[in-house]
Amino acid sequence: MRLKTLILGLFCFTLFSFVKNDSAETTFKCLIQITNYSGEGAYVVVSLINPQGEYEKTLLVQGDDEEWYPDLTGWWEQQKVKNENIDGIAGATVGAGGRGIGSFKIAQDKLDSGYKLRFETAVEDQKYYQDDLMIPLDQASLNGKFAGKGYIRYVRLMASN
Repeated sequence: MRLKTLILGLFCFTLFSFVKNDSAETTFKCLIQITNYSGEGAYVVVSLINPQGEYEKTLLVQGDDEEWYPDLTGWWEQQKVKNENIDGIAGATVGAGGRGIGSFKIAQDKLDSGYKLRFETAVEDQKYYQDDLMIPLDQASLNGKFAGKGYIRYVRLMASN
């Protein structure tokens, strides 16, 4: 009886050891370099955008004063609908010429599947950029430097696993 149980256990272990784990995640480290401008610190939100171009999930928020979140209008509208529990708040806003650093995880099945990272930025009483930067989530973009078109000078991404 013990031998059958042992053999069955080894069979199950072997079987499930080779099953592909689609829930595996890749951790990204992200450095956000902000342009020089005059005014308050920039709020930055990094969102996961699905292949249809729709918001799916908040990955990172630079700026911890919730009073100003509605200034990030595209993200805020989706946030109100989804009512996410945001755990990717990385601290204060990023001042002019400053750098923000954060990290986030993305399921590996999102890579090379048409998903993108959207970087939204806003500064109090100044212009809002819903698509300050869009980065495709593909192998070519896993480790790179990307120029923004609003408050973001550039973003460096580095996959860490």
